[in-house]
Amino acid sequence: MAIIKAIRCIRTRADGSWTIVQILTDCDGLYGLGSASDLYNPEAVVQVIEQLFAPLLTGRDTAYIEELWQTMQHSAYWRNGSVTQTAISGIDMALWDILGKEAGLPVYRLLGGAVRSAVPCYGHASGHTVSELKEEVHRYLAEGYPVIRCQLGGYGGGGFVPGGQTRLPEPSWIQGRAFDEQAYLQAVPDMFEQLRAEFGSTVGLTHDVHEHLSPIAAIQLSKLLEPYSLFYLEDALPPEQLGWYRQLRAQSSTPQAVGELFTNPQEWLPLVQERLIDFLRVRVSKAGGISACRKIAAVCEAFGVRTAWQEGGENDPVNQAAAVHLDLAAWNFGIQEINHFREEELEAFPGHIRRSGGYLYPAEKPGLGIELDEVKAKGLLHSGWKRSAYYHPYPLDRKADGTLVRP
Repeated sequence: MAIIKAIRCIRTRADGSWTIVQILTDCDGLYGLGSASDLYNPEAVVQVIEQLFAPLLTGRDTAYIEELWQTMQHSAYWRNGSVTQTAISGIDMALWDILGKEAGLPVYRLLGGAVRSAVPCYGHASGHTVSELKEEVHRYLAEGYPVIRCQLGGYGGGGFVPGGQTRLPEPSWIQGRAFDEQAYLQAVPDMFEQLRAEFGSTVGLTHDVHEHLSPIAAIQLSKLLEPYSLFYLEDALPPEQLGWYRQLRAQSSTPQAVGELFTNPQEWLPLVQERLIDFLRVRVSKAGGISACRKIAAVCEAFGVRTAWQEGGENDPVNQAAAVHLDLAAWNFGIQEINHFREEELEAFPGHIRRSGGYLYPAEKPGLGIELDEVKAKGLLHSGWKRSAYYHPYPLDRKADGTLVRP
């Protein structure tokens, strides 16, 4: 029996955006790691852990993972917000890490064992032109990726019109460029027509709309992309307009993936029950951790929906490890989003997930198999970094008239 002695939050990466949760126990050398990273509100997550959950859980038995998860979920009364769920997720991962270390088994074996030998992942190809994008796709194919996400630049790419080429009000609220739905609806299908002509029909291709479109435009895009047989279309609609997936499904056969903004453990349920989507893309560290996501995967399996846990470029190696352990044990796994880390970042996380030839492999050590070198983790922080001065709001796009575009 291991008792929680303390819960620590360790901030790392150059900008301090990674928050690693460490649960210390009364057993010599036994601790667990979890991910509670939030690029936009990191300190808010830290305060929830330090002020609410650490005092609440200190002295409790680490083996009672489900009981502790339920306790955290209801302890703030108002629940399911992104900050609270991120805090719960980090602690939950650390508890599973401890359980695996106590059992001497990798977490995926505690979840029922592997149903595949490795985890296929998809690469992120982008270019400001289709020619640049093709070069990126060639590179990922050469590395062995089975699926590749294709974007014309950043999110909304292909739909941006320079301010000097469109009519703007005075004064204008945009800086440099405006997002235009019609330009996007023209550019993205044209992009995939050229990609299919270059790479054929057997390469798995995806695209992330990132909720930039109005509901009817999202349906139009999905229908326009049908001839190009996408592996899936990601986040065609924002969480505020999920009801439109009924109309989208009725009018288009393009596979749909959604969920990276979901934090409520049941927010996704109607989409799955009504078979309106094909892939669920919640982030493990945002949806409640391993405890929540193993249940999500089980429900999805019953309705023929596959998992595609979200990573994102700002994510950390601990969350990636948790996702891969879930991927190995879930029969209805679909694809795993890849995340690239700098070599010095990986050195701070011994036992990190290994990528080779478009596949991900765990360290095959007890627990999540990943450790934290605190000296190297501290060394990643910029010398002038101050947690009190952290400021990183999400960059927002606008239409020509100044209206914000939902991310």
